[in-house]
Amino acid sequence: MTKDWKLRATVRVETWASTVSDRMRGRKRDVGAGFVEYAGLMIIIAGIFTLIDQLGLDGLISGAIGDAVDRVVGGG
Repeated sequence: MTKDWKLRATVRVETWASTVSDRMRGRKRDVGAGFVEYAGLMIIIAGIFTLIDQLGLDGLISGAIGDAVDRVVGGG
């Protein structure tokens, strides 16, 4: 009975140590998700730029940015 308990405890500790070391080394990473996320981000950014252009907000936004830069820099 004592040997069974020790064996189970040893196996649990070794399994836990293996799991922790695998996670710290990053063995089971989500490979391939980076490209999909990057492509999705590019599509969203392109959509935002298209929306800004179609609504005619490009001049308003660039003017507001220019005014803010002038205030920070101290220009006229």
